[in-house]
Amino acid sequence: MAAVAAIYDQLKVLSANVLAISTDSVYSHKVFTEVSPSASKVIFPLISDRSHEISKAYRVLNEKTGTAFRATIIIDPEGMIVTKFVNPLEVGRNVYEILRVIQGIQYGRRTGEGIPANWVSGQPGIIRDPKYIGRI
Repeated sequence: MAAVAAIYDQLKVLSANVLAISTDSVYSHKVFTEVSPSASKVIFPLISDRSHEISKAYRVLNEKTGTAFRATIIIDPEGMIVTKFVNPLEVGRNVYEILRVIQGIQYGRRTGEGIPANWVSGQPGIIRDPKYIGRI
């Protein structure tokens, strides 16, 4: 959460809405944001999923532990899931990859071009045309 909070302004520039959802209680969220210096910077909504309804719906619930995996789900303005990253509990998110993916999705939709591996904002995309297959 704190890592996402660090790039929150950049996400807002992209018109992204951010929600943090966990299986912790609202009381845990309250204490966490009051005690942790990094969590105190979280200004987006924290949602408690104690019932596991949301975690199950997105298939990110670890049934053995009753906790959600570290998941990032990107949903487009039409309500479609366009990207889903699921990390094990031991591995944190790469927030710069989240930012890059949102930028890439927006670029692709704006231009009709594909986004190559390791693309960063400002670079050209790839023209989607079968005649270029194997030539790029």
